[in-house]
Order: sequence, then structure tokens, then C-alpha cells
Amino acid sequence: MDPGQKVAMHVLSGNSHPALTKLIIDKLGVQPASASVYYRTSRETVVDIEESVRGRDVYIIQTGTKNVNNDIMELLVMAYACKTSSARKIIGVIPYLPYCKQSKMRKRGSVVSKLLAQMLSRSGLTQVITMDLHQKEIQGFFDIPVDNLRASPFLIQYIQEQIPDYRNGVIVARNPNSVRRATSYAERLRLSIAVIHGEEKIAESELNDGRHSPPLPEDDGRTVRGFEFLPGSLSVTSALYTGTSTMPVLHAKEKPPMNVVGEVGGRLAIIVDDMIDDAESFVAVAALLKEKGAYKVYVMATHGLMSMEAPRLIENSVIDEVIVTNTVPNDLQLSQCTKIKTVDISVLLAEAIRRIHNNESMSYLFKNISCED
Repeated sequence: MDPGQKVAMHVLSGNSHPALTKLIIDKLGVQPASASVYYRTSRETVVDIEESVRGRDVYIIQTGTKNVNNDIMELLVMAYACKTSSARKIIGVIPYLPYCKQSKMRKRGSVVSKLLAQMLSRSGLTQVITMDLHQKEIQGFFDIPVDNLRASPFLIQYIQEQIPDYRNGVIVARNPNSVRRATSYAERLRLSIAVIHGEEKIAESELNDGRHSPPLPEDDGRTVRGFEFLPGSLSVTSALYTGTSTMPVLHAKEKPPMNVVGEVGGRLAIIVDDMIDDAESFVAVAALLKEKGAYKVYVMATHGLMSMEAPRLIENSVIDEVIVTNTVPNDLQLSQCTKIKTVDISVLLAEAIRRIHNNESMSYLFKNISCED
């Protein structure tokens, strides 16, 4: 079959977000493919594709939710089922890619997002459509093409249409790592920016994990593998290298208390980020902004995970409104917190699917969007 030849489209869906799937299918004007995804009593995932996908282009819509491991397994099994059924192309539509926050090596952990990328590539997927990856470099973990769409145009449109006094606003970066994203929003809205510098003291991340422990001393208690320890000390910072120079002192990382860099007094503060999971840091930043004179605080993010007690914390905080997209299901959070609003991005995903299916360029979907979003 000619790779450029147009073939029938089949859209499959897992159990993660049926509401989003319906919105996408309605905008595409197609019928969902007949398939069943269920669990046996042993909790094994079973996929039955009930119509032929041989030589077809299959789009599997599955996002990450709080039931993340089942979501991943469903996607892997569906992709492999399509592969063994001789589908021509298998495109995974994953609005929120799970494990994307675990994209760096931390202590003795692992880069889980790379592991997931390799699993998805090996399962049979030929392409991935996702949205607002936590780190853009995650695209390089895949052996297949990845289209990382951006939700910022929808959030900016919400600001312009639903926040009447947004021109008196200031875009706030929750930490220095978010400055580029905040700058991108601020430039398109013609607003200034502010940055939260410093952090609350969180001792857990600074606990000694043993890697900086000195080697065990020999019987004389002084010389170990070329190091000479001062009497009564086993600290590596006090060790002397025999015949050369003193080892440098290992200073602990110290960050100042949270403070605002920029003017927010008498302004409307809009905090932008890629996701909201644990809400404690957002609540603390909002309280600081109100203390510095901001009269309203909005929080905007693409992925509204809002785990555990996040809805309750937001409801009881000084945050005026939280705006997220529907990349993940948040019906429960909406019922628990009246401050949460949802922006529909299904039209963007549907357009991405349509363009890929018709072999059209995707560049229009990234028009006027910088790499910093």
C-alpha cells in the first residue's frame, strides 16, 4: 500500500477519559471503532478489537489519570493489539503523558519517562500526539515522532474574554524554572512579569542519602585510601589528601525565604504553569502575592491533576480562580471546589488528528507559539 494513500480512520478509546474522546469524535465527524477494554477478576487488562483494522490508520485516545498504571497498560495492550492486527499506522493521542515529571535522575532513582517512552515505542505506536510536556526534552526519549501541542492559546483566550481587568495584570512565574513560560504569556498579553524566588524549607529533599559518607577508616583510624583524617573526626570535609591539598568543604544548598521579584501591588496576579498536582505550593505563592498587595490571584495550568486534598486546599485558600484544561478528567474536583474552571481543548486534538490523517502540515497549530510555552 502506498504510504501516502489515504485510508479509513479508526478511533479507539481507553477507559481514562471517555468524555474527552466523545468531544474529539464529534468534532471529527466519525464513529468510534468497536472495541472493548476491560479487566479480568485477576485485574489483567483485556482488549478485544471487534472490527478489522488491517491496513487502517488507528488513533488511540488515552490520557493519564490518577489510575495511571492501568491507563498505561491499557494503552500498551491496545497498541500491541493493533500492531498484531496489521494496522498501517497507530497514533497514540495522549493529552497528558504520565510520568513526565520523572524526566531527570534524582539520587538513586531512574528516568521513568524514558522507560515509558521506550515501552510506548516498542508496543507498536508509530506516532504520539501529546500536550504541554513537563520537559520538552522528553520528546527525545521516543524513537517515534512526537507532536507536543500547546494549550497556551486557549488559556490566553480565556484571560482576554473572561477576566475583564486583565490589562491591569501581571504574569507570575511560580519559580525561576517557569520564567520562560511566564515571559511567553506576558509578551502575547502585553503584560509585565513577576517571579517567585526562594522556597519554603522542605527538609525531606535535603536529607543525607549516604552518598557523601566518608570511607570506613582502617585500624589506625587515620589514613584511608590516600586520605588522612584529623583526630576525632570522620567528616569528609575535614579530610586531608596526603601530600597535596585540603578537600573543599561541601556546603549545603541554601535558598532564601520566598519573595516576589517584581511589582504586584494593586495588580491582578496570574500564575501560569504546566500542571497543578499538589496545591500547597500554589496556595503558598497566592498568599504571598496577596500579602504583597495583589487584589486577585488566578492560577492557570494545562493539566489539572489536583491530587489528594488539592481541591479542598484551593477552596479554602486566597486563590480567586483556578483555570485548567480538560486533558485529564476532573469532574470530582469540580464538585469539590467551586473555584475550578475548565477550558475545552478537544478542538486542538481533533485538528491534529485530522491533519495527520490527511498528511497536512502541523505547523499551523504552532503558529505564534514559542518553544518556551
